[in-house]
Formats: sequence, C-alpha cells, structure tokens
Amino acid sequence: METAGEGRGTAPGEAELPGDTEQEVLRFLQARTRRPWQTDTDLFAKGGLSSLFAMELVVHLEKSFGVSIRGADLRLDNFRTVEAMTALVQRLRASAAGARGE
Repeated sequence: METAGEGRGTAPGEAELPGDTEQEVLRFLQARTRRPWQTDTDLFAKGGLSSLFAMELVVHLEKSFGVSIRGADLRLDNFRTVEAMTALVQRLRASAAGARGE
C-alpha cells in the first residue's frame, strides 16, 4: 500500500507533460484497484471509484502533483476519467504557475 507522500509526480513548479500525469494517475488507480483502466473509462460507472476512494485519490493528486483541489474543483466530473483528472491537474498547475508569474 502506498503511503502519503510517496507519489511519483514532479515537484510543485516543475513542468510536466499531460502524458506523464496520465501515467501516474493510471499507475495509482491500477495499484489500488488491481484492475486495468483506460484513460477514457468512466470510473464511477465501472465501479472503480467509491466516494471514500475518491477522497483518497484527491489526496494523492494533491501530494503527487503539488496542487490544491478545493471548492468547485471537487465536482465528480473532474474525477470521472483519468483524462478528466489529468486536465484538472494540468489546469491547476498552470493557474498556480501563472499566479507565481512563471
């Protein structure tokens, strides 16, 4: 079982390609569920996510990618697929970099 802080994402502020983010999210999902997933699979419809596991996933994304997921970003559509989670992480990282003037 992976413990907090063991994510393999890049440090906050480092550039990361969307494919790298997708691969890390897939790695985490497959390790935790012991099932293969496609990036466009609806994880809720296919039984891959429960509400409890969704919160674990939020924590993993925050720690692995140095993002803060709050408020409106916590809606289910942002976690429905690996593609949606990748887009969320990329958007949050870009917003944080823009706020820092990078």
